[in-house]
Amino acid sequence: MTDGAACSPLDSLSRARSGDGVAFAALVRRHQRVVYSLALRMLADPHKAEDLAQDVFMQLYRRLAQIESDAHLLFWLRKVTTNLAIDRLRQEPKFEVIPLDAEPGIPSEPTESDPLLERQLHELISRLPPAPRAVVLLRYQEDLDPTDIAETLDMPLNTVKSHLRRSLDVLREAFP
Repeated sequence: MTDGAACSPLDSLSRARSGDGVAFAALVRRHQRVVYSLALRMLADPHKAEDLAQDVFMQLYRRLAQIESDAHLLFWLRKVTTNLAIDRLRQEPKFEVIPLDAEPGIPSEPTESDPLLERQLHELISRLPPAPRAVVLLRYQEDLDPTDIAETLDMPLNTVKSHLRRSLDVLREAFP
């Protein structure tokens, strides 16, 4: 048996469908960063994001036979991650008491930008309602166009555009 990480994405997918655990582990490793990052941005809690990512990959394992290609897999992972995150956000109370000294440190790749501005932007995004937050994150974190976002979230294209416009207006108003 060959190493699952050394084979192509398509080969890894077909081997995982056949029950090869090493190939499935390779699929998880290849996509875990996208799933966790999206979950973390949606939920703003590393532990909840890890839990959600595990649930996403458990669902993937059960539905692996339905995945047609690596592109379909990425689409499916984004869709399930955002839908599960929205469901969890809807179940949570509207307001959570957080100590003033607590910081929901959302890790990001090192960039040459203003960390205070980034933290403020992450905080503002986390205040958006679940569906608009998912739209903004899929647009600007995952770089999906509105048509792909509409398909991913099973949402009308005009609703996606409205969420983007309103969310950007809210974010612009928050910055002086």
